[in-house]
Amino acid sequence: MPLLKLETTVPLTEENQKPLLAALSKVVAGATGKPEQYVMVTVGQSAMLMSGKPGDAAFVDIRGIGGLNGETNRKLSEQICKVLKDFLGIAPDRIYLNFTDVEAGNWGWNGSTFG
Repeated sequence: MPLLKLETTVPLTEENQKPLLAALSKVVAGATGKPEQYVMVTVGQSAMLMSGKPGDAAFVDIRGIGGLNGETNRKLSEQICKVLKDFLGIAPDRIYLNFTDVEAGNWGWNGSTFG
């Protein structure tokens, strides 16, 4: 169900990757009210240019079936930006977030769909 896909310019080591993934998973589960057993978090390093300048930056794509709305998205934005600042040192003004509510029939899992 909820998926958080993070792309960042910050080099990721196994040492900083695992706690970052765990923290983001808990944020998504807590903010959306979805069980963490259904949350997926992916992270990858990517080349980025933001505001015409290189440097530490991140793009976060969050998708889910229900649970995403204005209030939840603001909470997710605040909490995710804090995690990325604390774990990777990325300033919140160098982070874009995208939220997508997906219809249950358009999300597959375990050989079927949720709808």
